[in-house]
Amino acid sequence: MHLRRLGLAAVLSAAIAPSGALAAANCDLPRDLRPAPVLSPPPSEVQAGVVNAYYLLAMTWSPEWCRTNGEGDTAQRLQCDGEARGFVLHGLWPNGVAKPYPRYCRPVGGLDAQTVREMFCRTPSPELLQHEWQAHGSCAWPDAKAYFQQEAALYDRVAMPHIEAIPRSELSAGALRRAFVAANPWLRPQNIFVGVDKGGRLKEVRLCYDLRFKPMACMGGVGTPDVVRIRLTPSRSGAF
Repeated sequence: MHLRRLGLAAVLSAAIAPSGALAAANCDLPRDLRPAPVLSPPPSEVQAGVVNAYYLLAMTWSPEWCRTNGEGDTAQRLQCDGEARGFVLHGLWPNGVAKPYPRYCRPVGGLDAQTVREMFCRTPSPELLQHEWQAHGSCAWPDAKAYFQQEAALYDRVAMPHIEAIPRSELSAGALRRAFVAANPWLRPQNIFVGVDKGGRLKEVRLCYDLRFKPMACMGGVGTPDVVRIRLTPSRSGAF
């Protein structure tokens, strides 16, 4: 029987079938995996001294990122040419009550190889790991170990819903939020920011946390309204 005929309960049941972040620590590490160089951010991107008001845990829909950025032989190759992926960990961001948000709050060095190996299955890009530590981790954590331990703990708690099981004609921002809440009863729709591009393609889901890392209503709004239909770039396996 087609999922459309099974009703909302069955659709949500299919959407929360096991996959997701709890298994994120297990993947095949590339043989040439190594830390990325330290970045030199433009002075215009340095925003030190902004008071943190809340945190965002950003999770990118990898198939869409690879559709638009999947060429190249560094971060793109490692994320897009290996095993199939769904949501991957983008980063954990301190935020102020309004722009400018804190970024590159102090100079920090490069990541060690062990950190890159430990985080790669969550964030399959050494370049992105280095960027996140410099741009965001430097604004609230004493060292890279503390930063990545915190974001890994938050990400690993999230049970990723099987959003590719939701019929495309029924996939809206609201349906996506409901799938996340069904898979994670500790979440509420107001905790979930949904980001799409100008064509309505899903780019990212972000979860909002207070200063004690408890879920909170997203201070800047939840992004795409519930009623908006979402286009979904499929994964290679359809298992996400």
